[in-house]
Amino acid sequence: MSKPEKILTLHPQGKNGVNIDLEKYNTLKNYILTALKERAEIGFSDLFEEAKDELQPSFEGKVGWYFVTVKLDLEARGIIERIPKKSPQVIRLKK
Repeated sequence: MSKPEKILTLHPQGKNGVNIDLEKYNTLKNYILTALKERAEIGFSDLFEEAKDELQPSFEGKVGWYFVTVKLDLEARGIIERIPKKSPQVIRLKK
């Protein structure tokens, strides 16, 4: 059996990324991007809780940890952004 394909994630502050399973990465990436296309912007904690509730039953591993890792990667790649001066954190697709 072959090893699962991996992706090295990026971090918006230039910290070291982590290698994670590409399939899990794509699952969370698609979840985040679909939610942002539907709602324009959303509170990070709201989306985080929705993802855990919806994905955890069939997801191997901790959805929360992967969610944060993928969200940071998408920020580092310039795909999504935090809305400045919003607390708690709100994210949107980068224009």
